[in-house]
Amino acid sequence: MQINNSSPLYVQLGFKFLVFFFICYFIYVAQEILVPLAFAVLLAVLLLPLVNFLENRNIPRVLSIAISLLLAILFISAIIYFLSTQIANFVDDIPSIKKHLNDHWITVQRWIRTKMHISLREQNEVFNDAAEKITGTKGEYISDTFFSITEALMLIILMPIYTFLILYYRDLIRRFLYAVFRKEHSDKVGLVIKQSKLMINSYMTGLLIEMGIVAACNSIGLVMLGIKYALFFGVLAAVLNIIPYIGMFTATLFTVLVTLTTSTNTSDIVWVIVIMYGIHILDVNILMPKIVASRLRINALISILGVIAGGALTGISGLFLSVPAVAMTKIICDQVEGLQAWGILLGDDITGTKRAGIYKRIKVLKSRKTNKAG
Repeated sequence: MQINNSSPLYVQLGFKFLVFFFICYFIYVAQEILVPLAFAVLLAVLLLPLVNFLENRNIPRVLSIAISLLLAILFISAIIYFLSTQIANFVDDIPSIKKHLNDHWITVQRWIRTKMHISLREQNEVFNDAAEKITGTKGEYISDTFFSITEALMLIILMPIYTFLILYYRDLIRRFLYAVFRKEHSDKVGLVIKQSKLMINSYMTGLLIEMGIVAACNSIGLVMLGIKYALFFGVLAAVLNIIPYIGMFTATLFTVLVTLTTSTNTSDIVWVIVIMYGIHILDVNILMPKIVASRLRINALISILGVIAGGALTGISGLFLSVPAVAMTKIICDQVEGLQAWGILLGDDITGTKRAGIYKRIKVLKSRKTNKAG
């Protein structure tokens, strides 16, 4: 059966959902290949202006790409070195943290016994059963950890190679994209490529600036409180903030738990929550709209669903890749006939800072009715 615009709506929707399912299945199966490639594409687009700048200064393409890639590797290595040194200091204090956590756990058990009349023995039985279940799957956790480390090493090795080759063969890739589609669609293909590059550049550059500001503000606030590992938690919160709506909650929860074990002042916990979420509110309402590109117009519902779906399909990598992937999908949907409705669903017209187009259309309709009535 041939499916076209004259086919029933349920047939068209069924076909589109079937295609969507096979795309997700392909991503899940081929994630070891696609994830390094996706990170390489983001890095290549981010480095493209610098590569073009060097090439315009009569520096050979290979050398221009090598210099740009080396600067990116040095920048990433500096961040990894800083986090690793902070984590090393944090690990040294784990015995003390465990002791304090145990003291707090005993306090919680006593409160449960007093308020809920559940004895310590019954609580320990429930806790031991849960521990046995975790221990029973120990081999699986070790296996998962091993594969996670292997995937991380493959990402570190393959991403620079992919990035170099994408930048080197970028003209060839562009000609291929134009050749895949018919000539009458060349303008739309060019527009999608241009908007995608602008979106990725704006998103990645703005994100780096935003991360720096958020890390500095969090670190200063935690240092003023005298919180231990303030720099580590400040940078960690900024990195996790990349994950929309979920990252900051995770970073705050982790900071509160550690503060609970390293500080004797209960008010510190309240001030940690106030500072981190206060900075997060300023970030969402001021930094994100001003610094991160306005071209990244995705509504909150789709962002959360995208993050959850990305995490389910490809793990931690999917959490970071989901937002630009959804934004690129919206750009494509806006240009492809028959998919514009999905572009509207992905967009953020209603929650934008200016009056959305839908309200303008309603206003026009009302004015027309008023004129007719007059």
